[in-house]
Amino acid sequence: MTGGEAAILGYLDRDGRQTTADLAQRRMVSHQSAAKSVKDLLGAGLVYAEPHPDDRRKVLLGITDAGRARLRQERNQRTSSLHNAIHDTLTAAEQQSLRDCVPLLTRLTTYLAGR
Repeated sequence: MTGGEAAILGYLDRDGRQTTADLAQRRMVSHQSAAKSVKDLLGAGLVYAEPHPDDRRKVLLGITDAGRARLRQERNQRTSSLHNAIHDTLTAAEQQSLRDCVPLLTRLTTYLAGR
């Protein structure tokens, strides 16, 4: 799974149904790029499409149970990889510096999420 596909699953899981245009805007990619990712996710059964209730020309995308399971799997793999990289490459002092940054990074992401 590409990072873009994982991001789309994350948006759909966190924020609910969206159009391909919405997803492209959030990812800051072209509609064509988002549409390719969506096509692949639909083909894999990780998202579903349904007509937009207010505009039948549009399609709303949502995440399936299989998509949620795959998203959890991807997140677990990435967490494990990051944990191993930190453990294998950083000294104890560097690991502590990284832990000290977490509250600041949390504040920044909270701020950015509210924009």
